[in-house]
Parts: sequence; structure tokens; C-alpha cells
Amino acid sequence: MRKTISSLTNNNKMENLKKFQKIFTETLDVKKEALEELTYQSVDGWDSVGHMALIAALEDEYDIMLDTDDIIDFSSYKKGLEILGKYGIEF
Repeated sequence: MRKTISSLTNNNKMENLKKFQKIFTETLDVKKEALEELTYQSVDGWDSVGHMALIAALEDEYDIMLDTDDIIDFSSYKKGLEILGKYGIEF
């Protein structure tokens, strides 16, 4: 069975989402079920130090360099998905 470009794109999107979720759960020590509602400083791990650790992990994983404004605007799990979309990362 041949994979279509569409199915490959969907697989890439799913892999990107899994990586994104894993970085959040491991860096901030939260459960996957809590991610959708997660916001900056809503858990102990997401303080200023945790924020920079999260940003560094995302930049390393996706081989990107976030602009300062995007680092500051990265205020929630959902906002992070939106911001990474600006860098060509699809979910």
C-alpha cells in the first residue's frame, strides 16, 4: 500500500504533536490530560525558570529559534501550538 502525501503530512503532524506534548509533560512535570488548559504559572513547574527550560527544549526539538516576542507571548499550551505554527511546525 502506498502512502499518499496527505497521509505522510498527517503522520508528521501527529509526531509533532506527540513531541510537543512530551516536552510539556516532562519539562513541567504535568499529566497529558492537563495540557489543554495549561497556562503560564498555573502549575509550580511553569515559573520563569521552567518557562525558559520549556522554550529551550522546544527550540532544540524543532531546530528553531523563537523570537523574543514569541517567548514572551508563549503563555499557554494552546498559544504554544499557535506560535510554533509561525515557524512552520504543523500540528
